[in-house]
Amino acid sequence: MILIAGPCVIESRENLFKIAERLREYHENKKIDFYFKASFDKANRTSLESFRGPGLQEGLNMLKEVQDKFGYKLLTDVHECWQVEEVAKVVDVLQIPAFLCRQTDLLVSAAKTDKVVNIKKGQFMNPEDMAYSVGKVLKTRGVNKISYETSKEANVWLTERGSSFGYGNLVVDMRSLSIMRKFAPVIFDATHSVQMPGGAGGKSGGKREFVAPLSRAAAAVGVDGFFFETHFDPSVALSDGANMLKLEDLKKCIKDIFAIKEALTS
Repeated sequence: MILIAGPCVIESRENLFKIAERLREYHENKKIDFYFKASFDKANRTSLESFRGPGLQEGLNMLKEVQDKFGYKLLTDVHECWQVEEVAKVVDVLQIPAFLCRQTDLLVSAAKTDKVVNIKKGQFMNPEDMAYSVGKVLKTRGVNKISYETSKEANVWLTERGSSFGYGNLVVDMRSLSIMRKFAPVIFDATHSVQMPGGAGGKSGGKREFVAPLSRAAAAVGVDGFFFETHFDPSVALSDGANMLKLEDLKKCIKDIFAIKEALTS
């Protein structure tokens, strides 16, 4: 099972390493293909005053330190084409943010590297139409057939993070997991799926109490992995605190997911 976990944004070197240390058990678990996630820049914050992160070079330097100390594989976002080459020198997975999932130049730039490309489904997207985003990466990599098998071979993933439902709310249509899994491996982003965009007065809110039940539901439907943003104290997190999981709650979520997977295969 793929597991992507870490803080929403690099807040400081101290906090980054504090969280990374607490995630060591998942890296050491032979049942888990673990990726440490943190963003060097949150380019799509609600307000200009919101914390964005340390920036490209300082952020990559800190991520490389995490990699060197713990041996983790790394995932981070890229927002612009010029960032891709530099970020690809450090990380294992280039993540395309949901708002940018149709941006052809960004997808093609990421596809020209040898890294895994994880495309987050836009909150505004029909899940069937994500096949075209996948196709942009596959065709750049010389693959003309769009299928689960070809995407897996070409290292292209899709991530479900909920769909806009009115203003300031997201819902997860579990059918989208099965639909998108026809043409790519699918990761379920359990923490962003409970986000309430712009719902906290100039910043996004969230309902973290629904992270666990949604992750259990996704495990029952069947996905290739899970994405959890996590923090030692979400109440002081500088981004997405309302929907991030406490590190100790992540452990219970992972245990439940494996129990469901094992029940389905027994």
